[in-house]
Amino acid sequence: MEQTLSHKVSLTNTAKDKVRTLLTAEGRDDLRLRVSVQPGGCSGLIYQLFFDEVLEESDAVADFDGVQVVVDKMSVPYLEGASIDFEDTIQKQGFTIDNPNAAGSCACGDSFN
Repeated sequence: MEQTLSHKVSLTNTAKDKVRTLLTAEGRDDLRLRVSVQPGGCSGLIYQLFFDEVLEESDAVADFDGVQVVVDKMSVPYLEGASIDFEDTIQKQGFTIDNPNAAGSCACGDSFN
């Protein structure tokens, strides 16, 4: 019996609606929002946020009203309790990640440690 791992990353309603809109625009229903952490950036780690059609056996998955958010096994501890939101203001448009595990971040907010 196969068991799917879960994670503690949350998706705000605004982000969920934006993901759903983007997937509808792509005309794809086989994509998931993948969030991962990779080495890099001026603070040591950077976030990766993209649509992915591949689901690995070791991936952790959470479903938000039909929008799946996938986190690879290695990134789960770094993203525990993180929240993904979408901002659409004059100053900024895009997805943001509020991560309680980040001890500090760079000035542009793209990397953390």
